[in-house]
Amino acid sequence: MDTTQLLKGVLDVAVLAVLRQEDGYGYDIVRRLREAGLGDVGDASVYGTLRRLYAAGSLSSYVVPSDGGPHRKYYAINPQGRASLDEQHATWSEFSAAMSGLLDSSPTASPSIGAE
Repeated sequence: MDTTQLLKGVLDVAVLAVLRQEDGYGYDIVRRLREAGLGDVGDASVYGTLRRLYAAGSLSSYVVPSDGGPHRKYYAINPQGRASLDEQHATWSEFSAAMSGLLDSSPTASPSIGAE
């Protein structure tokens, strides 16, 4: 199954969940998402999500100087982002339970086509 469409629908909540654990910079967040099992997540998608969440007020950012390269922009979840994550978590739990119920239910006998 191609997970690309599924990722589009859950990337915001996945990024917020990763940042709830610990602040991170772009590639670090991509790496953590992949390690969590979202191997198909694209770099550009995550960077776009970070910009969108920041613009929406769910994240704050700060720059950390680097001795061996360019400075890194770190992102942190803020109170608005935590509230959004809590709300999305509740929605996900309900949706996931409904889907699991549909997928796990035993098939019922279907009438055969042409049977009378």
